[in-house]
Amino acid sequence: MISLRSLAPFAFALVLGLPTASHAQSFNDAQRSEIQKIIKDYLVANPELLEEMSAELQKRQAVAEAEKHRAAVQRNAELIFNSPRGVVVGNRDGDVNFVEFFDYNCGYCKHAMADMLTLMKSDPKLRVVLKEFPVLGPSSVEAAQVGIALRMQDPTGKKYFDFHQKLLNGRGQADKARAMAAAKEAGADMARLEKDMTSPEISATLNENFKLAEDMGLNGTPSYVIGKDVVVGAVGAEGLAKKISQARCGKATC
Repeated sequence: MISLRSLAPFAFALVLGLPTASHAQSFNDAQRSEIQKIIKDYLVANPELLEEMSAELQKRQAVAEAEKHRAAVQRNAELIFNSPRGVVVGNRDGDVNFVEFFDYNCGYCKHAMADMLTLMKSDPKLRVVLKEFPVLGPSSVEAAQVGIALRMQDPTGKKYFDFHQKLLNGRGQADKARAMAAAKEAGADMARLEKDMTSPEISATLNENFKLAEDMGLNGTPSYVIGKDVVVGAVGAEGLAKKISQARCGKATC
């Protein structure tokens, strides 16, 4: 008879179908069946362990996912942080990179913009980079195309950032018409804007951003790269500030 105490660490791995220690391979089929029954009976008698196991599994999965994201950031660092197709609106010489992938029709992005403005005001060392990531349909693509065309005539990023805020703060669906109106309000050269919207640079920018997002596993907006880490979703100003501090000094608060 095999006792629970004698099963050692590989027992739970065996019943859950996880990799086991090499010496566990010496069990025959009957012994494996007995082990599985012992573990099952034990878990039925102590169901609270399932919550602990689930929490531990989620923790390990989160760690693995974070490592995967960091590897993707490292592979693509130059394009993520320094591509001329991104718009820098914060401190160009800042000590922490804060990159946002956004969609002009994303409701969460509207709230996220307020968080970003708060962070920029309180943290003058933050280097903010904006990347169009129109995942919510044709209207979003149209709005992004206008934004990219405006970026092409605005090396300082000032008009672009004014346009960005106007469009995200506006009501209703962002499409070409609304984006063009916001660009005009921001002081764009409208004749050049129309011309630049036919440029190959428009699709090149979108292709670059989508490829980066795909490699990092981003499938929604807003999504961020902060330092070496990826943050998915509107986590709020406080959550973003903690990530910024982690990137700056390795702690939640510097």
